[in-house]
Amino acid sequence: MSQIKDGKRVIRAFVSAINAQDWKAVERLVAPNFVRHSYAAPAVRSRGDLIRYLRTEFETFPDARETIEDMIAEGGKIAVRHRFTGTQTGPMGSYPPSGRSMTAEYIAVYRIEGDSIVESWAEWDNLNGLAQLGHWPAAAQPGAPADRLTAASPLSSRR
Repeated sequence: MSQIKDGKRVIRAFVSAINAQDWKAVERLVAPNFVRHSYAAPAVRSRGDLIRYLRTEFETFPDARETIEDMIAEGGKIAVRHRFTGTQTGPMGSYPPSGRSMTAEYIAVYRIEGDSIVESWAEWDNLNGLAQLGHWPAAAQPGAPADRLTAASPLSSRR
């Protein structure tokens, strides 16, 4: 198989393992020295850190599910648009359980070496997620009337 097909196979298996909470499979697919770069989430500097992060995510969102919406590959890197869905029944940092569901898309770029994910860059919109869960003002929610969004915007004074 080509490097691109192999890389896509690794990412599909990785997402499947996360959804199944199959941490042994995640261990096989992620390099021990894995690093995730992200401004949206806590630092992940090892495979162990990643598995702890994912386990905590399932404590917060027991019904969490990830899907792959798009996947583009070039050389040893795979860019993926993911969709996350889940219901917050556990605490999330300082935010108490809300009982609300959220859907969030995020972008991740994975660097693959052989059959292992060695590095990723992942970003998502935390404010959108907090709004869906009821932890952020409603004006920040998608689809809110433009006048409410404009009034809440720090750029509104520039009109």
